[in-house]
This record gives sequence, C-alpha cells and structure tokens, in this order.
Amino acid sequence: MFDKARLQEILVQYKKDFVNFEWANEKYKWVAVQNFQENWDVNAEDFADMLTRSLSKTVNLLASMNNFPARMITKFASISPEEVRAMFLSLFDETRDVYERIKTFKADAAVMLNKYGKGLANHYQNENAITTYLWLRFPDKYYLYKFGEVKAAASELKSSYLFKKGFYADNIRNFYEFYNELNEELKKDEELTALLKSKLDSTCYPDSKLRTLTADVGFYISRYLKSYILEDDFDESDPELVSDDWLPSLDEYPPCFTKEEWLDLLKNKNIIGPIWGGALAAVYAEGGSATCSQIAQKYNKTAPAISGYCTALAKSIHKKTNCPLSIRENGKKRYWPILFQGKKAGADIPGNFIWKLRPELYDALTEFGITRYQWPVENDDGVGVSLPEEKVDVYTKADFLSEVYMSESRYDNLVGILKNKKNIILQGAPGVGKTFTAKRLAYSMMGVKDESRIEFVQFHQNYSYEDFMMGYRPVDDGFELKYGIFYRFCQRAASQPEQDFFFIIDEINRGNMSKIFGELLMLIEKDYRGKEITLAYNGLPFSVPKNLYIIGMMNTADRSLAMIDYALRRRFSFFEMEPGFDSEGFIQYRKSLESETLDELVERVKDLNKEITGDKSLGKGFCIGHSYFCGCDACTDEWLHSVVEYDILPMLSEYWFDDSAKLQKWENILHGIFQ
Repeated sequence: MFDKARLQEILVQYKKDFVNFEWANEKYKWVAVQNFQENWDVNAEDFADMLTRSLSKTVNLLASMNNFPARMITKFASISPEEVRAMFLSLFDETRDVYERIKTFKADAAVMLNKYGKGLANHYQNENAITTYLWLRFPDKYYLYKFGEVKAAASELKSSYLFKKGFYADNIRNFYEFYNELNEELKKDEELTALLKSKLDSTCYPDSKLRTLTADVGFYISRYLKSYILEDDFDESDPELVSDDWLPSLDEYPPCFTKEEWLDLLKNKNIIGPIWGGALAAVYAEGGSATCSQIAQKYNKTAPAISGYCTALAKSIHKKTNCPLSIRENGKKRYWPILFQGKKAGADIPGNFIWKLRPELYDALTEFGITRYQWPVENDDGVGVSLPEEKVDVYTKADFLSEVYMSESRYDNLVGILKNKKNIILQGAPGVGKTFTAKRLAYSMMGVKDESRIEFVQFHQNYSYEDFMMGYRPVDDGFELKYGIFYRFCQRAASQPEQDFFFIIDEINRGNMSKIFGELLMLIEKDYRGKEITLAYNGLPFSVPKNLYIIGMMNTADRSLAMIDYALRRRFSFFEMEPGFDSEGFIQYRKSLESETLDELVERVKDLNKEITGDKSLGKGFCIGHSYFCGCDACTDEWLHSVVEYDILPMLSEYWFDDSAKLQKWENILHGIFQ
C-alpha cells in the first residue's frame, strides 16, 4: 500500500514535465526495449554479435563511470558464447523464482570472471543489471530496478514496503510488488496513458502494460521531484519549504560581495562562463526571481540542470574566494545563498522553490550587461540552441586539497620537495591514489589544467632508451632516427621556459633505469639542469630544461621489485603516500555518500591496516588505500561488496598466502559487514 493522494499530486507535475523535458530525456528507455525485442534471438549462430546488437541502445542503463555490465557480458560472450547463452536461457526461464534466477546469473558471472577475467576485479552483473535484462526481455512484466530509486519512491509515497541495504532477495520481491501496485494506479490515468501514446513512434516499444512508464515515474520521483530545490541543500525540515519570507534574511546571512566585487567576478571568465552565467541571466530576465521549472520551460532545459548550474557556480565562487557560507542548524553547508534568497513557490507557479537574486548581484548584472550571458530562447521548432560546455581551467591548491585526500601541510611539503629536487617518486601501498595525485599535483603547480604541459608514460622491463629518447627504427628502405617521447617533451618545455612542464612515469621501478635514461641520469639532476652534452645518436647538444619536473610512481607492495636501482634513489626524492581515510577530504566524502555500510567497512579496513603495519613480513607499504572507495556518486552495498570480493581479498590472499588462519579471519570480518 502507498499514499495514492500523494501520487496524484506528483503526477500533475510529472505530466507537465513529461511534455517539457521528461520524454526528451528518457525516450531512450522505450527505444532500448524495442531494439532488444527486434534483435534478441537466443538461438543465434553468432550469439555475441546478437547480444551486442540487442544491448546497443541501453546507453547509461548498462554503463556508467564505474560500472560496465553490458561491456563485460558481451566480452564474456565473445570468449565463451555457449556459457553466456546458457546464462540467459536460465535467466529467462519463467518457470523459476525470479530472485533465484537473478542469484544464479550473478554466481555464473563470477565463475566467468574467474575463468576469463584476466585479472579484472569485477564482472558488474549485479541486481540492477540483471533486472534490466529481464525488463528488456519481458517488458510487459518487469521493471527497471535500482535500489536507491525504489527506496526513495517508496519513502515519498509512504509505501508499506521496506527496502534495506543488504537484503537483496527481500528488496527485489518488495520492489516488484510495490511497482505492480503503482502500475495499477497509473493505468487508471487516461490522460497520462494518452500522453505516452502521443509520444511513441516506430522506434519505441508500445508499452501497453505501462511497465516502462511505471519505472520512469519511480525514477522521476527519486531524481527530479526534489531537484527543484538544489539537491545538495535539500532538507524536508527546512523552513524554506513552508516559509513565505525570503530566506535566509540579509541580517541572518549578510552579503558576501559588494556590487563592485560582483562585477569583478562577472568579468572573470575562469569563474563565470556562458553556461553558469546564462543561468544567472535567465533569473535576471524574469525580473530577478524565478523557479527552476520556469527557466527550464523557457529555455528548453531541465529543472535539475538549472539547479545544477547554479550549484556549480556557487561552489566555484566559494572555492575561489573562500567567502562565508550559510549554515543550517544541523551544521550542513548551503551554497545557493551566495547567489540567492529563496522561498516556497505558490500553488499557481511551476516548481516548488523560488530563487531571488541577492540585491548586490542584481545591481551588478544590471551594470554588467545581461546580453553577454543571455541564453537564446528556443526557436520556432521548439528546439533549444545548444551551448558549449562550461570550462574552468584554473586549478589551485584548494582544488587539489578538495580532490586529493591529503592534509595541507603534507601538500606544502610535497610541493617544496619537488621544487627543490625537480624529481620525485610517489611511493605507497595499492590504492593510495598515486597516479591520481601526480596529475593533480602538476595542475596545482601550473595553476591551470593544461594537458599540453603534461606527458604520461609507464615503464616496463622492455622499455628502452630508443623508446624514451631516440633510436634507429626500420623504414621501407632501411633505418631512420626516431625521437622518443622524453626528447620531444624536453624540446617542448625548452621552447616555453616561463611555463612549468611535468613528465609523469608510472611503475618507474619496473624499468631498467640505466638502460632507459643512459646519459640522462646525469642531466635530470637538479645541478645539471640546463647544461648541455652531445648525444651519441645524433651528435647534437641536448639538455633537460630547468622548468621540467619528473614525477614517478612506485607500488611498495610489489614483492618482485624490492630492490630499487641506486641511481634512481640518488636522483629522486621519495614521498610516502599513505591511506587518507582520516583526512578531512575523505571524511567529507564519506559523509556525502551517507552509507552506513561504507562507514563500517572503512573502520574495519583501518583495523586491517593496523594489522598489516604490524606484520613483520609486510609493513605500512602494504596497507589498503582509500582510492578503492572513491569515485562513486551513489554508494551501494553491491559495489562495496565487489570491492571487498575482487580487490581487497585477492590482495590479502597474496599477502598471507602462508597464513591461512589470518586470511580466513579477515575474510570473515569483511564478509560479516554485509550480513
């Protein structure tokens, strides 16, 4: 059971947004089903090709930044088509319990990964992906499932069905029951049914049972309904949701900037560009106050996009200026008051929340000239004119500290060492973010994200001087002298002596330094920078410029590389990268994900690191790093379990291959988190 009256309220807004942007954004779901239906043939001779074509329209449903189920299952199909064919035959066997089929498919995927994964850590065939396959195959029976979405929809509609992390079987069964009830209510809405039919074309699945529409309504409730208020600021207990006054008041949160200071910010293209500035101009054009929905309708955009632009702009201004923030009673930061005051919208206004430009900003926009950033209104065909993506090239120390989980004092020390020595090696345990840090260290020292001044290579045992500097290579009629990557990069750096350049070397200790660097081992030293020697290959003078910095990375947990070339040690400073679980940045990242499972897992990994550090055969260079838990926008138990199962435990198996009791102990501890 759920609150049907609340559903009807939501459907009023959903139908408005369906016309304005929802269909344009989500049509691909109906297209994906139709494409699957047209291509699926379980008996196809070339099963892998058939599967690839069947899943080719699923877009982000089966692929995201850190999740690749479609790519993995099609790869497995290309390696062993009959095994994958059998997996789908079993999954689509409607005589069996649906959760048992999902569980079996997931287990079979784990077997495939073990046999054919070639060291890959994840098969990505989780409940989300597998239920998507079911929906594609039987779109008149099943729905798209995502734990976060169904939980949010159930909460908003006050459903009696419960969804708890870790209770996979119950969650799946409750999901289908809940959406079946929701589906029955949607079928009664003739206006909604007619609206869908008016949009469907030959590329779309007819969706006569409204299963895909039901999933889209659930998605809308979880993602868009609350997006009319900035997502990072949303709080159901906030007075903004019920107050008729503009909040926060100017006394409660005084202006951050004068009109003159706003004018300086508006002129700075590294802070405010055409996308973010366009959002401000759009509010200004409405008299200085508007809802996200009003702006979205006028400019053929989405309300979440508008709120996202303004959130990004406010955060960018705070990052660049360190201006004070409005703080809630619960201690949570609010960014939007930098730009606006706000209050609840009236019943006759599209959207939930009105933003009003702060007086100083409004006056600055008046003087600055609104047309500089004004978005074009949609053309006569109703198609909005696309704008270039916002680009902010400036990169500061504050940016580094917000992305790399390191203390400010450690960062200052790191920069000081590199500036003094010119060459540094970031060494540390797996997952401490060495590669991630190296590039952002370069950005912060340059002050901008300029990829043209960064080069990246990875050393290996067969890497040679000819690859690195220069050497003779075969051509059609003989041999020709070819210049290597480091030689060309040095020439580029020498041509711009006023700019800093960064050469980044991954796995630096895997290469034979004498073989790769040759005479460069002397030239890269700080005292010899800029001094020329004659190269043996071409007889020309060459030097390593003073404005070129070398950053190497080295994994201290690699037992096969315990002995480090003395020449390497003498010419590079070594900076120990440590797990950043206790850094302020990682703590804030953890809080933003709001995952009790992640919190418990991190605490157990910290305990694990203490045991690794105290192990005489290991030490702190073998600790588990924080990056295994980074780069996630929506933290799920499935993802965390995969990190444990396919990243951490295999590493522990290598660490304690001769201590099965200790290995079993930590397997039990880590597995117990998900029980």
